[in-house]
Parts: sequence; C-alpha cells; structure tokens
Amino acid sequence: MTEKTTILLDKKTIEMLKKSKEYPRQTYNELLEKMATIFIKMKQRNQYDEFLHKIQQPKMREIWDNKQDEFWEEV
Repeated sequence: MTEKTTILLDKKTIEMLKKSKEYPRQTYNELLEKMATIFIKMKQRNQYDEFLHKIQQPKMREIWDNKQDEFWEEV
C-alpha cells in the first residue's frame, strides 16, 4: 500500500495541470510523476551539455584566438 499525502496548489497551477493532461482520465499523480521524470532527465542532460561546453572552451579559444585570424579581420 502506498502512502498518500495532501499538497496545496494554487488554482492557477491546477488549471495548468488540467491543460497538461494527455488524456481526460489521467490523474494528477500520474501527470506530476511524468513531469518530474522529464525534469530530472532534462537536468541531467543539461549538466552533460555544460560539461561538454566546458571541456571544449580551451580548444575553441586556441582555434579562435590566434594571430593568423587577426590578419583577416583587417582585410
């Protein structure tokens, strides 16, 4: 048996949840579980993207900040 709890939500939030349902009989619990799962995955992916960006920065600086490229800016 799962434990249940009550949470207080603004009416505006409830209206947003109603609009977010994939099908009419979808429960708020199902909807919130799915939203939380998607949010967690997006957050993990964002951390991965940030990691890739950070490790690429030194190489990009090396490629873009060089004297040969500066010559072409004056042409």
